[in-house]
Amino acid sequence: MIEFEDVTKRYPDGTVAVDKLSLRIPSNQITVFVGPSGCGKTTSLRMINRTIERTSGTISIDGQDINAQDAVTLRRGIGYVIQNAGLFPHKTVVDNIATVPKLLGWDKRKARSTAMELLERVGLDPKMAERYPAQLSGGQQQRVGVARALAADPAIMLMDEPFSAVDPIVRHQLQEELLRLQRDIGKTIVFVTHDIDEAIKLGDNIAVMRVGGKLAQFAPPSELLANPADDFVRGFVGQDRGYRALTFIHPESLPVHPLPDELALRDGVPVGWKNGSGELLPVGSVFQRGDSLRAALDAVLTSPNGWGVVVDEQGQAVGVVDQGAVAEALRS
Repeated sequence: MIEFEDVTKRYPDGTVAVDKLSLRIPSNQITVFVGPSGCGKTTSLRMINRTIERTSGTISIDGQDINAQDAVTLRRGIGYVIQNAGLFPHKTVVDNIATVPKLLGWDKRKARSTAMELLERVGLDPKMAERYPAQLSGGQQQRVGVARALAADPAIMLMDEPFSAVDPIVRHQLQEELLRLQRDIGKTIVFVTHDIDEAIKLGDNIAVMRVGGKLAQFAPPSELLANPADDFVRGFVGQDRGYRALTFIHPESLPVHPLPDELALRDGVPVGWKNGSGELLPVGSVFQRGDSLRAALDAVLTSPNGWGVVVDEQGQAVGVVDQGAVAEALRS
């Protein structure tokens, strides 16, 4: 557990970035700091690994004050992922991933073997091991950044807006990859974002910060949506928080119908809906069995004919659901 006790960060010019922050971050869960620019969310995260030093108060990890150990030693035991990955441009992918194990004195063979395993674990082809960061896409670089943060098997990972610089499709893929990894590894993850939708999707708990570095509310996402603490939180979460709350409803009984002839497929993947003139219309959103009611609603609303396409983990179409069934699930 990471605990903040009355923590303040005040800069020499008198600016208060974080003001008397107290909260407990549970182990083996994802805790998200979210809020507008200037609210102290990144400062709070960076005080955990002492890349920013607190002015007053106490931060402890499993009951031990983080100032009780050397800052460099502390940082080597905490994974850190930043925006734009922050990879060393002169090192290959595998050497980037192996950075911390080598600093910790691991045998080179063990460090490389671990790096290769992590490369596959984050969904990258092992053939990319000898490439350089400039030869990778933004999404691939972020995956390497996550692998590097995991290389020494730290109990804690800090992630500072790691997906904000990539396009929306890649961002969705990276979010799903992080959730999959977390189910496997169960790390204590502290994640910073300015995007409330990302916070709701990823967080087991969400800390909403207001400008001036004060904590406005700390709660699981479902509670945050149902019971905002005040007008600031209510406004930040947005008027459509009821729609966002559908993220936590997983209908078990939506009837899935066989694929209609009008759905065009390429190697099993939906590519469009054929209309009467032979034109191909966009598929719209797709979703998987077990996804949230929000995902199902998105699928039927973005489809040109009201049929939402259900896909498997490989993105291949397995059936469709209709608007009526989704509407019935909303009423129940």
